Amino acid sequence: MPTTIRPESPADVDAVRDVVAAAFGEHAEHVLTMLDGLRADPAWVDGLSLVAECDDVVVGHVLLTRVRVETERGPLAALTLTPLSVLPEAQGRGVGTSLVTRALDTATAGGWPLVVLEGDPRYYGRRGFVAAEPHGLPSPSALIPPGAWQVALLPDHEPWMTGPVTLSAPLLAVNDEPRV
Repeated sequence: MPTTIRPESPADVDAVRDVVAAAFGEHAEHVLTMLDGLRADPAWVDGLSLVAECDDVVVGHVLLTRVRVETERGPLAALTLTPLSVLPEAQGRGVGTSLVTRALDTATAGGWPLVVLEGDPRYYGRRGFVAAEPHGLPSPSALIPPGAWQVALLPDHEPWMTGPVTLSAPLLAVNDEPRV
């Protein structure tokens, strides 16, 4: 499946919503509310919402938004990756991996030091993420399952870049929801 990864344009918003809805099924409303909140939040960073396109159809999406790490040297801007969405019929073909790879490459090019996320370590571990707690980045929520809070340390990361992570309001709202 030849896929092009590019920054989301304003014309892609509805297609992205459709991809998220299809990918998240019964949890779609919750994720779409978070996505809409992130679009309107100061955590939004232009150019860090990416789409995967195949035959002029958006088949995947990934979003990086700003978070803050409360280091001993003061607040540090970093990123979180959420959501990652791929149409069900396009899953298992490398679209998600391509989106994560491009997201990390884009973050690296932008000089960001790290990207955190909540996700399945079996999936994200093969894509450059490791457990965040051993790297001095405690989970921002007791509701995040053990091992699911992960980090990709990028080339601009330095050892002092540790501490609690402050999520944006839309992400805090999601983390207040019990896991099913």
